[in-house]
Amino acid sequence: MVKKKKNTKLKNKSNLSKIASFTARSLSSAYSSYKKNQEQKKIQEIKLRKIEENNNLIKEKKELKVREDQLKKDLDKLRSKEEDIKNKERELKLKEEKIKAENERLVKREEDNILFNKELRSKEKELKLRDEEQNRKDIDLKVREEEQKNKELRDQRRKYKAIKLMKEEEERKKKIEYIKIKEWEEKFDKDQKTREEEEKLREERMLRREKENQKRLEIEEKEVKEELSNRLKTFDVDKTTKN
Repeated sequence: MVKKKKNTKLKNKSNLSKIASFTARSLSSAYSSYKKNQEQKKIQEIKLRKIEENNNLIKEKKELKVREDQLKKDLDKLRSKEEDIKNKERELKLKEEKIKAENERLVKREEDNILFNKELRSKEKELKLRDEEQNRKDIDLKVREEEQKNKELRDQRRKYKAIKLMKEEEERKKKIEYIKIKEWEEKFDKDQKTREEEEKLREERMLRREKENQKRLEIEEKEVKEELSNRLKTFDVDKTTKN
């Protein structure tokens, strides 16, 4: 009888040791995982800081390069302005010489104009005679042109009627084509809307499945924690009972 009690106690003790060992391993594994995650976060933060520092350094180098380029441009502009001033001084001197030459030319031109006006009055008389002759010719030409214009106007009216009929036929065809295109666009828009609604429903279903999976994982994690807690409580109760 004493031997059976001893065996039972040893068996209980062995079970309790296994539970304690399992619990300790689980807690150790969870803590180790948590510690690794923290270390990875720190490493990621350090990498991000380094990237930001490198980006800032690159930005500063770019700004310095821009300033250097701007300074170079300003110097080039200054040199260009100095050269422009020299060129303008040369141009001003040339203009003064041109003005002097132009004044001399105008004086000569005035003298030439006096001679020209004399010749012009003589030619005006000649032109007047020619104009009178030309007027007579123009009247005859105008009569012939009027007759030709009336003939062309009749031809244009016939062509206009034919073109109008052609345009009306084209407009009718265009309206039919427009109606067909409009119907096709409405069908396309309707099909597109149907596809978009189907895509939206598919995304909603995927989102629901993801939420359900997340909820299931949370429930499983909660159950595992509750089981560990219950085992620890059982272990504490058995230990208290033994004591």
